Amino acid sequence: MTSTPRHFTNSRTTNFYYSFLLLPPEKRRAIEALYHFARQSDDAADIQPDPAAGAREVEHYRALLDRCYSETAARLDDPALEALREAIRKFNIPRQPFEDLLLGLEMDLRMDAAAIRYRTFEELELYCYRVASTIGLIAIEIFGYQNPQCKDYAVRLGKALQWVNILRDIQTDARRGRVYLPTEDLDRFGVDPKRLADGCYTESFIHLMKFEFERARGLFDDARRLRPPEDRRSLLPSEVMAAIYRRLLRKIQNRAYNVFGPPVRISRPVKLAIAFSVYLGMDGFR
Repeated sequence: MTSTPRHFTNSRTTNFYYSFLLLPPEKRRAIEALYHFARQSDDAADIQPDPAAGAREVEHYRALLDRCYSETAARLDDPALEALREAIRKFNIPRQPFEDLLLGLEMDLRMDAAAIRYRTFEELELYCYRVASTIGLIAIEIFGYQNPQCKDYAVRLGKALQWVNILRDIQTDARRGRVYLPTEDLDRFGVDPKRLADGCYTESFIHLMKFEFERARGLFDDARRLRPPEDRRSLLPSEVMAAIYRRLLRKIQNRAYNVFGPPVRISRPVKLAIAFSVYLGMDGFR
């Protein structure tokens, strides 16, 4: 019998919370532990005063992974990490997605150190895979699935979710020196990346955002096509995330693509309504 707390994250301000709201207790505990690890490692790397300190934090989390995957390590003092170790064993979660996730954090740190930018969307896709698709690949092991195509679905949906994050957070990221939008897209539409931090809401920016909006919608459509019908029930938490993020995307469109100023958000009641509508059988990709 474990003495660890029931919940490691119950913040209703997160979109992730609503996706595992109705999971069975054992799976909910596992997915919360996954979210906690991803969130804590990201925050620990981000808040450091310089990239070198951030890199040391990433190495710290690699060492914690060693303990989570060790057959001989003593019980972990951190309840969330102990729950993650239990989940890894219970659901036979492979280590590689966790390693790729940490590589994604290192990509951010390299951007901080050298103002690296992505030239093409294809280059950016690797980053989206590492920081988002990896979470999906781990999550489906917890949810359970029959068709191996679920892995392709998880990868594509993760990229779609991360692309919405990138579009939503353009100004916030730019203010800390991170511009994720591909250089070739910025050049194509004549948008100066140096002006994003100040809020360059121009006709050129609107045309750029319309282009990126369609790319995001295409990623969601690809994920929907890859979703195996026989695994739809087990993938309901993922569909909740898809529905919430598609609503965010629509909200960006309804604001005439103005992602500057007040954050683009969805209220808690609306998130809750979306979650329950998906669980009641409505298509999560609408």
